[in-house]
Amino acid sequence: MLDYTGLQALAAVVREGSFERAARRLHITPSAVSQRIKQLEERTGQVLVLRGTPCTGTDAGRRLCLHVEQVALLENELRRTNPGLMPDGHATPPTLKLAVNADSLSTWFMDAMAAFTAGGNELLDIRIDDQDHTAQRIKEGDVLAAVTASAGSIAGCNTWPLGSVRYVAASSPAFVARHFADGVSAEAIGRAPMMTFDRKDRLQEQWMQQQGLASRHNPPKHFLPSNNGFVRGCEVGMGWGMHPTSLIQHQLDAGTLVELLPGTGMDMPLYWVHARSAQAGLERLTQCVMVAARQWLVPTKLTCAH
Repeated sequence: MLDYTGLQALAAVVREGSFERAARRLHITPSAVSQRIKQLEERTGQVLVLRGTPCTGTDAGRRLCLHVEQVALLENELRRTNPGLMPDGHATPPTLKLAVNADSLSTWFMDAMAAFTAGGNELLDIRIDDQDHTAQRIKEGDVLAAVTASAGSIAGCNTWPLGSVRYVAASSPAFVARHFADGVSAEAIGRAPMMTFDRKDRLQEQWMQQQGLASRHNPPKHFLPSNNGFVRGCEVGMGWGMHPTSLIQHQLDAGTLVELLPGTGMDMPLYWVHARSAQAGLERLTQCVMVAARQWLVPTKLTCAH
């Protein structure tokens, strides 16, 4: 039987990043937190916390934290549906750790979060990462669920197709006139400044490859890890980049952004992945995610893979 007093201390340290902040959250002393974690580590025979600034969980520690979150979710649902069995008292609302890519967070996923938080007391802890890397967060036990572009099955998880985000390569009319006066060629695009969200962002290269525009020379790159800043940077002529049409439709209609090659949009399939052991606790969130995806994304065949 797991020691849930120790598990709560472990989860607080990993969440807060220090023993002192965890102690304040739990209303106990830092030495009491340290003692509880020491006893838990002795009981499990593993190091669970990497002491540092901030303190972080080991692989085993993160998985135990995930277990604590799943238990809190189940207890919260039981409290909501059967209040007589579990009086509310001073119960702390559970926090769900999710990994989401920035483009989804700036568009359709906000509707899912709004619907979910309006219907319950759960709190959300969103980790932003590239859509090709969010699945790794689940594998490492860092989050309970994620929006990902990875279609492959993950052990212990359920995967649900959501639909596709349509991306277009766009920049300002002045930028296009200056850098592509003779058309968009591999030579021209190899010289034109390119917007990149961060060093994990490969959308621009994927589109270039798809259009037969891959250059032997790496285009000059601006790195701008802000969705609004990324769009604005293209509007003012800093460079060209890949944008979700749902995010820049207003700019396309107004003519402040134009496609480099009209009709060459690229669809990025997305999937909702969650820990199978947390399926019951995440059922309402999954429903909110699926509803928002149907309203925003390009439809794909809706089946589930286990």
